[in-house]
Amino acid sequence: MYHVKKIVLFMALFSSLLVADTFKTNKGQLTILPINHASTYLSWNNKNILLDPAGGVKRYKNFKNIDLILLTDIHGDHLNVKVLNHVVNDKTRIIAPEAVIAKLPTKLQKMASRIDNMDVLKTMGLTIEAVAMYNLPESTKAKHTKGRGNGYVISFANKRVYFSGDSADIKEMRELKDIDIAFVCMNLPYTMSLASAASAVLDFKPKIVYPYHYRGKKDGNSFIFDTKKFKETVNFNNKDIKVELRDWYK
Repeated sequence: MYHVKKIVLFMALFSSLLVADTFKTNKGQLTILPINHASTYLSWNNKNILLDPAGGVKRYKNFKNIDLILLTDIHGDHLNVKVLNHVVNDKTRIIAPEAVIAKLPTKLQKMASRIDNMDVLKTMGLTIEAVAMYNLPESTKAKHTKGRGNGYVISFANKRVYFSGDSADIKEMRELKDIDIAFVCMNLPYTMSLASAASAVLDFKPKIVYPYHYRGKKDGNSFIFDTKKFKETVNFNNKDIKVELRDWYK
């Protein structure tokens, strides 16, 4: 069983302190901090990383010296040019699929490297694997079409961390192996139900799973998924998977 250590980062976010989780790797400490919805901060080996920074510039006023940004898809809750312009610096590298890079202004495109489904890229001591993410049933008219966006498996030395992005319960997710930490979405009508997300997790068996991206819509109104129910469902069937719940919507 993995032990998740919490630390307090002295960065003010709407006058609140941010609580991050830390994990040991065989090449130093990995720090993971939920920001909002799908937006996540990671720090490892003196590198500062953002995944899908969005949710307004105010959230990032104290995030400085960003080395790497990973983007999953073209929608505004994953790709926000105003936030990107705020957090980048001369050394920042952006990694994204082709469709996302095409949406970036010229300045940001020059910082970007393309990675598409099944590609593997090594940079800054990391190994980054692009994993498919798409809607079911597959359709050219789907909100998330196959091949346009990426999920990611990022290897921080001996720790493999998976971010699902906007994915349905697809075979590529269920076929993942040796995932230490997984961030799995629940978001209707465009990604997974609670039951589908739990079922997929029980199939690929990450050691630790965080539900994220769990705000959905019903009858035109936003709602938040019951992540405690997700945890109960997973652990009723497999007590060895550690389910970590965090508030992504402060």
